[in-house]
Amino acid sequence: MSRLLEFFGAFYELARLGLISGFRFRGPYWTWRLHTAFGRGYPTSRWETFKSVLDYGRWVYRMRRLR
Repeated sequence: MSRLLEFFGAFYELARLGLISGFRFRGPYWTWRLHTAFGRGYPTSRWETFKSVLDYGRWVYRMRRLR
């Protein structure tokens, strides 16, 4: 699968999760997600955080494509 397709798929899945959660990023789902993803502290830079979130979006995209 091409990297570009995964990139756009990741943004789609992250936007979908945002819509489902009502864009309440401080709500219960996103709080839980941040604690499970970064349990012992956030990455040192915003760039690392962005890459981590994008990696999560790619993972969600790939998992949903297995259906």
